[in-house]
Amino acid sequence: MKVSVYNQQGTVTGEIELNSKLFEVKPEQHLLAESVRIQQSNSRVGLAHTKTRGEVRGGGKKPWKQKGTGNARAGSIRSPLWRHGGVTFGPRANRNWELKLNKKAKVKALCMALTDKVQNKKLFVVDAIALPDNKTKQMASVIADFAKNVEGFGKKHLLIVPSSKLPLMRASRNLTVCTAITASTLNILELLKAEDVIVLKDSLPILEKTFIKTKQA
Repeated sequence: MKVSVYNQQGTVTGEIELNSKLFEVKPEQHLLAESVRIQQSNSRVGLAHTKTRGEVRGGGKKPWKQKGTGNARAGSIRSPLWRHGGVTFGPRANRNWELKLNKKAKVKALCMALTDKVQNKKLFVVDAIALPDNKTKQMASVIADFAKNVEGFGKKHLLIVPSSKLPLMRASRNLTVCTAITASTLNILELLKAEDVIVLKDSLPILEKTFIKTKQA
């Protein structure tokens, strides 16, 4: 599949052939949904935490003797039945939310998301982006100029760069409309959240090297 190549002003400068193993994959909605659910679950952090009767401070002394008082038997004032006692079956911060997804299935779902962007004309290959002083303001100006000259350009963008050492990563850090990510760490959540995907031309070989080698034949 051939797509246009743009410069940073949004002017078409040529064409490039995209790898069919990455950008022409038949979609399977159940796999996409499963991949998103598993990634969200694996990134979940358990913050809610309740104490059991053994963790609540106090309660080391038996409230009253076992027999002869007329009261029900009690061994601790920190019993879950008591006020200020421990909590039974409450949320725990050490809960493991991790789920497993096979690597080939994960890569296939990612390729489906990339294919969807290409088919809906929401993926733009840019030969290079040069910023004179590597400032956030300059990066915002590049995005604005690109949006003016490219039809159908949305409001939420994902920029795929070849390396994290590029100044573009730092220049895009504080932009609310653009998220920069390296080609080797691309994930399906970032792809689906973005309306448009801007891929630097040098990122395409890295995408192929990273993901095609584990993809099912």
